[in-house]
Amino acid sequence: MEISTLDYSIIFIFFSIVLGIGIYVSKKSGLNTSEYFLSGRTMPWWLLGFSMVTTTFSTDTPNLVTDIVRNNGVSGNWVWWAFLLTGLLTVFVYAKLWRRSNVLTDMEFYTLRYEGKPARFLRGFRSLYLGLVFNIITLAAVNLAAIKIGGIMLGLSPLETVLIGGIITVIFSAVGGFKGVVYTDFLLFFVAIVGAIGAAYYLVNIPEVGGISNLIAHENVAGKLSILPDFSDTEALLSILIIPLAVQWWSSWYPGSEPGGGGYIAQRMLAAKNENHAIASTFFFNIMHYGLRPWPWILVALASLVVFPDIASIHEAFPNIEESKLGHDLAYSAMLTKLPSGLLGLVLASLGAAYMSTISTQLNWGSSYIVNDFYKQQIRPKASEKELVAVGRTATVLLMVLSAVMALSLTNAKQLFDILLMFGAGTGLVYILRWFWWRINAWSEISVMFAAAITSLVLTYTSLGDTLFGFVNESGIIIEGIFPSWARFPMIVLVTSLVWVLATFASKPEDKTILNSFYKKTTPGGPGWNKVLDDAKAEGIDIEKSHEKWSVPSGILAMILGCILVYSCMFATGNWIYGNYPLAIGLTVTVVVSGLLLAKVWNNMKDTLL
Repeated sequence: MEISTLDYSIIFIFFSIVLGIGIYVSKKSGLNTSEYFLSGRTMPWWLLGFSMVTTTFSTDTPNLVTDIVRNNGVSGNWVWWAFLLTGLLTVFVYAKLWRRSNVLTDMEFYTLRYEGKPARFLRGFRSLYLGLVFNIITLAAVNLAAIKIGGIMLGLSPLETVLIGGIITVIFSAVGGFKGVVYTDFLLFFVAIVGAIGAAYYLVNIPEVGGISNLIAHENVAGKLSILPDFSDTEALLSILIIPLAVQWWSSWYPGSEPGGGGYIAQRMLAAKNENHAIASTFFFNIMHYGLRPWPWILVALASLVVFPDIASIHEAFPNIEESKLGHDLAYSAMLTKLPSGLLGLVLASLGAAYMSTISTQLNWGSSYIVNDFYKQQIRPKASEKELVAVGRTATVLLMVLSAVMALSLTNAKQLFDILLMFGAGTGLVYILRWFWWRINAWSEISVMFAAAITSLVLTYTSLGDTLFGFVNESGIIIEGIFPSWARFPMIVLVTSLVWVLATFASKPEDKTILNSFYKKTTPGGPGWNKVLDDAKAEGIDIEKSHEKWSVPSGILAMILGCILVYSCMFATGNWIYGNYPLAIGLTVTVVVSGLLLAKVWNNMKDTLL
């Protein structure tokens, strides 16, 4: 593969514009932490929505999707498609609550909802646990994808890739802050989506593949096309579809799909102008993220099964790739080497866009935790705004360096996806209920965090886990356990849930003062707060801003309609591509009808918002 002068020109112009934006907004971004991390809370919904979508483009996402499709078919994507339920629950129930809280980061929530030493410990420890440990793992996945793309498409060594990509992105992130990230995300979105669609269209039509009809009929592809798993295969049905839809979406904390909202999604909701903008931005993100964007990646993954049917064929075509980096996820990058000049430059720029957007978002989000929730709270409470911004920029560099080191030792993105999923198993219900049940306290969250980590380690990486759920030995032979392998995740959720429930009732509830203050500021409503409201009323304290009808039932109805809309959109897109026109038409009608019903419910809901 040769990169032409035209390709280099496209890449150079693109990165010059991006860095120019970062430098332009750097002066205002450095004024204070509110500007640096939330852009003064003045962002419109459309800009935040595009930013969320661009952030999740990522360089590791197409690699992950390719890995899933090549191993488990299109239906294997339900392991992350199920998180749509989490996303829409955030949209219609939690977005307005986050915006009302008016915190700088979601970690600040802990001192709003809880009090005393447990709350202080929880905020400080979790800010490092997520902002440093989890964030480095996520960043490492993105860097690993960049390493594979750089190795196949540019002939770069792993070290060269992380140095070049890391230096450019760190300079941009450290200088521009959140405003620089969001502004450039708007540009990056269009570059990334054009690159992804252009690549998919061209690669499906190369002579080796022969167009969409030949692709669908090919023997390597025909068994991988179904959007739903084979219902006669109980193991696949449970692990791919039922567990994600029945348990995973509400029980597991995963970056970008946190039950009850959190992370960089919460950061963008907190930066919105008001509650309506917070809700609209997250809804737009979920439509794009789940309904439309996966298909260009899926098509390239399916085409790769024709051109590179196995890992050996990839290795044969690219013998210089280190064996430790070989995997099915390499097929996406391998396919991109077949693009023509001009389109190749645009796609490389789009991959650079995806890389920069995700890395810059994770760096800004992670450093906001380290600065606002650890350094300012635990180390230097009286630090000046200038000092805090300086620490934020230093943390940005540190996160990048540590994640790059970790990426050099990894094999594929699916490893990290599974690790993050397991370590968050069982924690989600606490994050959902803490807004609506007064009895949840700091010890609920402390216990669930440690229980999830310890239980995941024991049941996944020890001989006990092998005995219970089986394992694959060195010869590749599956050794069955006492329970089927799909039961591992629900078991972790069950054990973790029992621990936090027992810890909650074994510890004292939060003080009335903190509960009254939290309710007055966020007004979550619902029967879970009746005791607090009754106690406050008996004491002559008015903590209700208004006596409007509780909006959660309407929010759940909107969530259900939203799921029907987005999943129908996703299914319709796939069936239009596959040529199943009668089904595609029916699904498109479902999209329109569910959209109209959702609009009606939404109009009734937004009248109660600010």
